[in-house]
Amino acid sequence: MGYVKIDTREGSGSSIAVLTIEKPPANALDSELIEELHSKFSSLKAEAVIITGTGKIFVAGADISQMSRLSPIEAERFSTKGNRLMSLIESYPHPVIAAVNGYALGGGLELALSCDIIIGSDRAVFGFPEVTLGLIPGFGGTQRLMRLIGKGYAKELIFTGKRINAKQAEKIGLINGIASDALEDAIKMAQAICKASKNAVSVAKRTMTDGAELSNQNALKLEAARFGLVFAHKDASEGMRAFLEKRAADFEK
Repeated sequence: MGYVKIDTREGSGSSIAVLTIEKPPANALDSELIEELHSKFSSLKAEAVIITGTGKIFVAGADISQMSRLSPIEAERFSTKGNRLMSLIESYPHPVIAAVNGYALGGGLELALSCDIIIGSDRAVFGFPEVTLGLIPGFGGTQRLMRLIGKGYAKELIFTGKRINAKQAEKIGLINGIASDALEDAIKMAQAICKASKNAVSVAKRTMTDGAELSNQNALKLEAARFGLVFAHKDASEGMRAFLEKRAADFEK
């Protein structure tokens, strides 16, 4: 039985894939769900992807009943498996949006953090409760959260294990915005993204991801190189010509 449903939406001649996780009762990230998400993501070709959950839950965390039986070596392997999934999502060549419809705790928050943009519903709840279980985040949370919201807020959330609501998450820069229907807003954002040059958006994403691991000086050199690279693509000449001619650009589909 599959736990991830894929629906395809259209946007400006591009495909938008909506991945909905439905694994009652909590959409817990166990080995089976991690493998299915990895498989589904590996085969995607969409120009924008949205990940969401069902009901009041995005992903409420990893499967504690499964983790409680792991040895230290098995736990490291489980962490590595989860990290491979998050890295795959993070490196997807086109934008990935998390539409957090409810609880995003532990591994669920780590899944959201691997996406490019996070939209939370007004009932969304975020947190890393791992330390209250004698654990730490194991799917990249200690690193991605710190890079997104800064060391201070990240350490506070991880060290206390507390939960925060959507307003608090927006205030500290954890999410991009709040919506009554996170999926609906995510689809609108994906459609807006798809109106731009697919090549330019992809190169911009890759440059930001790669540049985050470099010094500022080397990141700027990388940006200059990629800026030159996009000029070799026909979308650049079409986009600038369309601007000068005061018409809508007809970018490569």
